[in-house]
Amino acid sequence: MQKKLTLILVSLLVVGLLSSCSTAATSAVESKPYRSMTVSGTGQVTLVPDIASINIGVHTEADLVNDALSENTAQANAIASILKDLGVEEKDIQTSNFNVYPADRYDPMTGQVQSRYFVVDNTMTVIVRDLSSLGDVLSAVVDAGANNINGITFDVENRDEAVAQARLLAIQNAKEKAQEIADAAGVELGDLLNINVYGGITPIAYYDAKGGVYAESSVPVSAGRLTISMECSLTYELH
Repeated sequence: MQKKLTLILVSLLVVGLLSSCSTAATSAVESKPYRSMTVSGTGQVTLVPDIASINIGVHTEADLVNDALSENTAQANAIASILKDLGVEEKDIQTSNFNVYPADRYDPMTGQVQSRYFVVDNTMTVIVRDLSSLGDVLSAVVDAGANNINGITFDVENRDEAVAQARLLAIQNAKEKAQEIADAAGVELGDLLNINVYGGITPIAYYDAKGGVYAESSVPVSAGRLTISMECSLTYELH
């Protein structure tokens, strides 16, 4: 009986030692430092704008609200009519803001309210797809009654192909950087662990020195160029 008890104790001790060795080995493997590297890349594609967005406003004032509304409506209708005559489609003319509100006139000497009048602001967003006609459009709408043009924004209608190209260039740029850094550091790139691509396009806005656009015989406006920029972040395992 004594021998059996001794054998059992010895067996348990051996198992315990083996288990401890296994745990230590596992811990050593798990504690091995994990090495990785993250690099970023940039890709850019330059485009010539093919559309322009204009915010055209009509501001009217009158002592009676109906008079202010009637005058504003007449000017807005005249602007819409001239835009259609110039080839702007109805779907590209959209009311973006319409406000009617009272305002007070003050005596410049005493600061007291003298009278009340009404203000009507009507703003429409217009898309011009033929940029060669943009100067004529601006001149015509001002002649038709527009008295507030809040700048022009140039853009590209179909940018999917350019975005895809810029994204590809960003990824390639990041991969080249990663390889150059790995070679310089004397390490090898392992698996690609993470990839993140982001970016976009910033439309070009045009304003004249007064903060608006005013009619001449034909307003000279340059569309310039747009740059689509994409950023890429790659994380590699290192060997």
